[in-house]
Amino acid sequence: MNNQIPPVILASKSPRRQELLSLMNINFRVVLKDVDESYPEGLSPQEIALHIAEKKCRAFDELIEDEIVITADTIVSIDNQILGKPESPEHAVAMLQTLSGRKHQVITGVCILYKQQYNLFYDVSDVLFRVLSDEEITFYVDKYSPLDKAGSYGIQEWIGLTGIVKIDGSYTNVVGLPTEKLYQALIKLK
Repeated sequence: MNNQIPPVILASKSPRRQELLSLMNINFRVVLKDVDESYPEGLSPQEIALHIAEKKCRAFDELIEDEIVITADTIVSIDNQILGKPESPEHAVAMLQTLSGRKHQVITGVCILYKQQYNLFYDVSDVLFRVLSDEEITFYVDKYSPLDKAGSYGIQEWIGLTGIVKIDGSYTNVVGLPTEKLYQALIKLK
């Protein structure tokens, strides 16, 4: 079905994003570049995700001709506070305590570079955790070490499977790549 999509470079070390693209039957290769993920003050959560995704994509600006580059950035936001990747296990515990029993937003910004054109979009999903006990949070952080995940959790892992009671929006967006919107953007590139 996707054999008409030009060759794809996924600029992400995330195994979750790689798995999602594979499940979409998209052939791709992974190419990584170090990019500063800082952003200007005063941006909304959506603007932050788009800013960082575009920054990641611009690192490929001069190198790519007939391939598609896909970059993404996922952030978690609660009460206009950005919860990025935790700096330590203790920080991860504190983040999960903040999310416990509350609704938060997961925003993924995506940038597609093809033929010197940048296509930017984002998706937002609302996620509600039940009240999590300190024992559950500590168990999860110790066993799954979520230091590489925005908001300190993976929805596809134990805490997501046992603690999330409601999602409004795309599940794959919460995993880290809004596949529904991505597919529609890719088929328009032909």
